[in-house]
Amino acid sequence: MAHSDIGSQLVNICSMLLLVTTFAIVSQRRLSACVDLFALQSVFLAVTAALVAFLTGIHHIYVAALLTIVIKAIIIPLILKRVIERLNVTRELVLNINIPASLLICGGLVILALSVTQPIKELGFLLTKDSLAISLAIILIGFFTMISRRKAVTQVVGFLVVENGIFLGATAAAYGMPLIVELGVFFDVLVAALIIGIFTHRLQDTFDSVDVSKLTGMKE
Repeated sequence: MAHSDIGSQLVNICSMLLLVTTFAIVSQRRLSACVDLFALQSVFLAVTAALVAFLTGIHHIYVAALLTIVIKAIIIPLILKRVIERLNVTRELVLNINIPASLLICGGLVILALSVTQPIKELGFLLTKDSLAISLAIILIGFFTMISRRKAVTQVVGFLVVENGIFLGATAAAYGMPLIVELGVFFDVLVAALIIGIFTHRLQDTFDSVDVSKLTGMKE
């Protein structure tokens, strides 16, 4: 029992670290820092998955943890860093919502996630049930990042944060997805990162900017 309690606390701590990195991403203007923080978040996600695998004895979650390190903490950040270097865009100068207001909104989203998941948590019996609220908060903040930022690169990071939140939720609520589903999701995320990198490069070529608000002019 003590072993399970300690393991559950470790999972919750790692989940909290994921949430902290999400707030750190929201507070950043430097694109490369956002990418580095996403990579760090992915490392915490992999550690969380490995802990769940150890506590539950579901060994295929180890595979998901390894893929998280390789794809999300190494390959995708390298792709995004390459895009940033080629486009020579280092900072997000204009935000749809300023950083202090964004952090306040994200705090409200955390409270909303806690309120929504509280009834579910009371009925749950999983070791990782406390991580469910955190995963929902990460998903909501990821969507908010996509809305509040204007640069395509940070919107991509927001999308990837949403995916990390979904993966954490699947781990917390169901002790991981079937291995074939996890492999498919990782492949889809990798392909999406490649496509978005190409799209961002084309956006720069066409509008001499990676500000997605420039696309609104195409409708006129």
